[in-house]
This record gives sequence, C-alpha cells and structure tokens, in this order.
Amino acid sequence: MPTENELFSAVDALLEEVAQDDLPTPEERKRLREAAGLSQEQIAKALKSRRETIGNWESGETEPRPPKRAAYARLLEGLAARFPTPAADAPAATPATLISEAFTDPAPDTASAPAPAVVPPSRPKAAASSTTGPATSSRRPGAKKAAAKTTTAADADPRFENGPLAVIDCEDGQVSAYCVGGLVLDVPAKTIPALVDWTLAEAKLGQARLHRNGRDADPILVLTTSALERFGLPVALSEKERHAGRLPSGHKVVKQIERAGLQMTQRGFGPWARLYRDPEGSRRRCVQLCILPWHALDVREWGRKDDPELLLTMHPGDLVQYLGLYAARVMTPRGSTATTGLELMTALRPPTRAEKNPATGEFERAYNEDALTQLYPVVPCEVPDEHPILKGQFARHHMRTPAEMLMEEPYDWCRPLTDEECANPYLVVVDINMSFAAAANGLTVGLNGPTHLTGNPAFDPALPGSWLVDLSHVDLSRVRVNGRTVDGSRLPSPFTPKGEIPEGPAWYATPTVAYAVELGFDVVPIEAYVRTQTGRYLDAWYKRLRDAYVETMADMGVTTDLQGQEFLEAMARRKQTDPTMALLETAIKATAKGAIGKLRQRSRGQVPYYEPYPALERVNWRPDIRAAVLANQRVGLHRKLMKTAAAADLYPVAIGTDAIVYPSPGPSPLDVLPYTPEGKPAPGTFRLGVSPGMVKHQGTQTVLWAEQQFEERGGVFNISNLIKTGQSDGEGE
Repeated sequence: MPTENELFSAVDALLEEVAQDDLPTPEERKRLREAAGLSQEQIAKALKSRRETIGNWESGETEPRPPKRAAYARLLEGLAARFPTPAADAPAATPATLISEAFTDPAPDTASAPAPAVVPPSRPKAAASSTTGPATSSRRPGAKKAAAKTTTAADADPRFENGPLAVIDCEDGQVSAYCVGGLVLDVPAKTIPALVDWTLAEAKLGQARLHRNGRDADPILVLTTSALERFGLPVALSEKERHAGRLPSGHKVVKQIERAGLQMTQRGFGPWARLYRDPEGSRRRCVQLCILPWHALDVREWGRKDDPELLLTMHPGDLVQYLGLYAARVMTPRGSTATTGLELMTALRPPTRAEKNPATGEFERAYNEDALTQLYPVVPCEVPDEHPILKGQFARHHMRTPAEMLMEEPYDWCRPLTDEECANPYLVVVDINMSFAAAANGLTVGLNGPTHLTGNPAFDPALPGSWLVDLSHVDLSRVRVNGRTVDGSRLPSPFTPKGEIPEGPAWYATPTVAYAVELGFDVVPIEAYVRTQTGRYLDAWYKRLRDAYVETMADMGVTTDLQGQEFLEAMARRKQTDPTMALLETAIKATAKGAIGKLRQRSRGQVPYYEPYPALERVNWRPDIRAAVLANQRVGLHRKLMKTAAAADLYPVAIGTDAIVYPSPGPSPLDVLPYTPEGKPAPGTFRLGVSPGMVKHQGTQTVLWAEQQFEERGGVFNISNLIKTGQSDGEGE
C-alpha cells in the first residue's frame, strides 16, 4: 500500500500539471494575500523566492514557472477558500486588465515622426514562449500579444514587432528576454553564440531606419548579472580586462564565439560587444550586447549619480521599458549617450544613397549633398593640442594662444557684486533648457573641406569657418539696446569664454564675428579657413531631440502651455511624478550635450601625443562644427543678457555654461525676470518654459552665502554651479 508521502507526491504532480492554467488574475492574487494579512516577504520566504518576484506575479509583470507555480497555485487556492470574493465587490473584467500595451518603432523614413507612447511598467504581462528545433513557437496559456497604444498597425514594421531591444535575465535556470510592452520571451539558448543566432532567427528585434537612405538598427541585448552567470561570463572585469576594455582572447566564451563562426569587431568582447555573421544579400546579421554589470551604461548618463547601482537593481521589465522608450524617441542606444547622439546625426543625414546609373542600369553609391560624406584636410587652429598635424609646430607643453587656436567654449565667468546688488537678499539661478541643442537649430555649418583665405579677406557671415580677426577694439561699456543704454562693463565680453576683453588678434568661428558686426562694429579679418558647401546639417538632429525632450517632460506633467508659477511647481515635482521618465530626461540631455563634444573628440590617452587616434577616422570628426555651435550658444546668451539689461536694468553676477546667476529681491525667478505690464516676458529676454532655449529654475541661495564663499575661497570664483536646487543641463565638453 502506498504511503502518505507517496500519495501527496502524486497529488503534487497532478497539481503541477493543471496549475499552468488555473492561477487567479494578478489583481486577485494581491487581494488574497492582503486579505490573509501576509506580506510579499513571507510568501517569498515560503516559496524560496525573492520579494520582487512575488510583486511581479501580483502585477502581472511575470508568471510563476514550475515547480513554484504549483506551490503558488496551492497557496492561492487555500486562501481563496478562506477569503472568497464578495459578489458585490467582484471587479468587472475590462480590456485594461487583459491586454498589455506596447509601442512600435518610429515609422521608417520619417526623421521626426511623433514618438509612440509606452505603458508604465506595472501592467499585466503578455508573454510568449519560443523554442528552436522541431517544436514551434507558442504563446504561454492565457497570454495575449501586446497591442499598440497610439500607433496604427500600418506604423509597425513586422520585422521588428518585438521592439528595438530586449533585456536578457535568468531566474531559476530559465533565461527570459524582456521586450517592450511587457512581452517576455523564453530563450532556449545556453551559450552566447546560440543567443545571437536565436536573436537573428526568431526574436524579431531591431528598429527601422530613421531615413530612407539610412540603415536599420541592429538588435540590442542587455545582459543582466544573472544572465552573465548563466552564459559563463564574469560578473565583473578584472583590472587588466577593464584597462583593455575586453575579455582576453583565451576566454572560453570568446572561443565559443570563434568556433561558432561568429565575428567580432576589433574592440573585441567588451561592455558593448558587436557579434555578426556575413550579410545575407542586403540584410545585416548583427547583434549588439550591452553588458550591464560591466558598466556599459554609465550611471552619470543613464542613471542617477546618487544611486550608482540603480540600473543593476531595476527589474528587467522596467529597464527595457526605459531603454525602449529612449530608442523610440531618440534611437536605439549605440554605447554612451554621446556616441548615440553622434550616430543620430548620421542616421538622420546618411552620407550615401543608392542611385541608378542610366547608362548601365545598375545601382551605384552616390553622396548626399546635405550630409558629411568624407574626410577632409584639417585646419591647425581648429584641432586640439594632441593632433598629429601639430607635431613639430609647438613644444610639447606649449599653451597655444587665441591667435594660434580657435577657443570657442561656453561661458565660465563671475564678477564681484556691487553694493547695490548686495542689498538684494537672494541669488537666483536660471538654466537654459538644452542650450547646445537649441544653438544647433538653424545653424549653417560647412559640409566640405576648408578653403584658406589670405590677404585680409572680407568677412562673409554666410561662410562657416574660422576667422583670424582683432576684436579688441569693440567697446561694449556703453551700448544702446532697444533705445536704452546698457552698462556692458557689468556683462561678460561675448568674444571670450572667460568674459574678458580680447587682447589682440584671435581665431573666432563665424557666429562670433557675425555678432560683432550685428553690434555695429567694423571687422577686418587677417585670414580665414571657410567652407563653401554649406547646409543646416543639425536641424533634423535638433528636432528629433527636441521632440523627445518635450514629450518626456510632458509625461512628467511639464507641458509647453505651462507658464509662471504653474511651470515652476510642475518642474519641482516632475521627478517624483515618474522616476523612470526622470531618467529618460537625463539621458536625452546627455545625448545632446555629448554629441556636440564628440564632434571634436580628444585622444584621452589612447595613443601617444601627436599620433593618430581612432576618432580622427570619422567623417563627422568636425571641430569646426562644434566650435560653431558653442559660439552660437555663447553669443545667443549674450544677446539675451543685453536685452534683459535694457528691459530691467538687470545684470548677472556669474554664468556657468548655461546657468545665469541674478541678484534678486525674492527667491523665485518670477521675482527677478522682467515682464511687461500685461504680464508677458519682456521681448528678447529669458522666458520660463520647457522648450529648448527657454529657461527653468536651477536654484536659489542668499547673497550672504555668496559673500561667505568668496571669503572662504580667497576671492571671486564661479558660484553658478554651486547654486543648484534641481538638476542643470550641465552642457559642455
């Protein structure tokens, strides 16, 4: 006769078989637990699981798998018998409790299509099971395909129906791919090569091109710590490996990749590893691995500085929603935010296109006139100190002068407060939204190589480039603006980053020289390097980032129609409204900032001084374009300073990049920024608002505090970035 334990074991086996379909809804699971007075920690301890896992079962983010599924079903069945749902309280079934919504990629060939929305991470999950071999793919019982929220079926690209990327995680030995919209796929792969092949064959991941002449984005797999352990990878690189930026060639996973016939780029298997097979016709077969524990996503750009472990501890479903939304609104991440921002320029302005040769009928490669298409000779005054072209021209530690080097940088300026200004109790800092991106909008830049002009060429504001000119004669101490006299001595010079008056001839980008002409002064260039083929190369890039930023801020309750106190209050509470959107805001701003800096990427010790480094091989290594953007940002800021001074006799005491410090009678920007009698911002002055180029409140301190800082530090220094109630854009290289 069978024993009691044997009978119980047989019953448990039957329960496990039938438990695949008999679980209550996620809402009912939570109700039953709370009705019994149990915590998620208690259930997790009983089931030898994690509290987060129980929370995910109750939210529908994930589903329990055998053998825990049967045990969980038994628990819920027992609780349901003791705590039945009152008939009057039974919730009506609604589509929202059954369908998990997803977003689709931006429509192909549309550079600035409205970005689709994403459902918050806490939602019922649409899960799918996928296998290789004889078995066919099938959905988990009861699961439904994620549905689009704001886009039509025509918007979706069937090749990438599961989104641009996935987070690969492992729990209880089962590898899962968390996709956008709550979709979770079972991953049968047991090795990295098998994972890559599964992605190429079945995962349907990727992103459609942003321009008809561009290329589709490769799928991204974000590997968590548990996934690394499952696939035999170290959870942290050794010091030697970190220095090399990759695993050694003898590592077992690298050998697996080689034996499988997969190829890697010269960067090897590092935090961002690119694995590929030869293309099939015009179809790329490439997968990028973003290895989270190896710091592939810099917390300063993608996370929060005060929580370095944030991305590592995020649930995979939350992480994929965050990165997926970034991909939908900006583009699929390609590394750092700076690298992604630079890639976005190329994605929106592809260098080449296919063009049919009328003589042969064959398609050939042709260059696009509105793009950067090839490497051109560099200009000595525009390159950084370590550039190979400067070898032999200067001593190793020679500090180049403004007459030898183009020094277009953002403001870093501060001055002592006057006695009158000290009578104000507060210092209020306003910060320009995405100031570098705003400065790129509408800016004409050079698209071809330099032309050297000598013999005192006439200045032409339509020619982008660098001009050697003496602006030391420009006197802004008493300037008329809008019919009023402005005391320019209380403002920084628009021609130097430190706000000092130029001492003689210096190299300037076209926007700076054009501003001197705008102010009514004569300019006589000595020589110049200009570009004759021009275009507004950065316009599409700006619009894409502007739309991403504005839409993300709107998701946190900061909309373009808010003004005055309403806007300030919405900005103050935005990060508490949606922390994930706050991360996205940071990433978008870092993308704009970093991309401009990368136009003149420096060696950073990669190679010996004066030796070529990899960035110099990019067609978009264009220090002249970076200089033009920074010059346009600085003179645009000075223009508003002048108009603000004319409108309200208001002068700043410090400027740090895009943060402006004003003495104020009250602690709010509303106490200091000038308004018309009708209550509107004075024309041409700083205006509160969310759009790029408008300003927000960065912080407030007292004048007494500033005086103490000056005293403790032994003189005047830039206090702008010390006064920070919120988070500034911090734009600058």
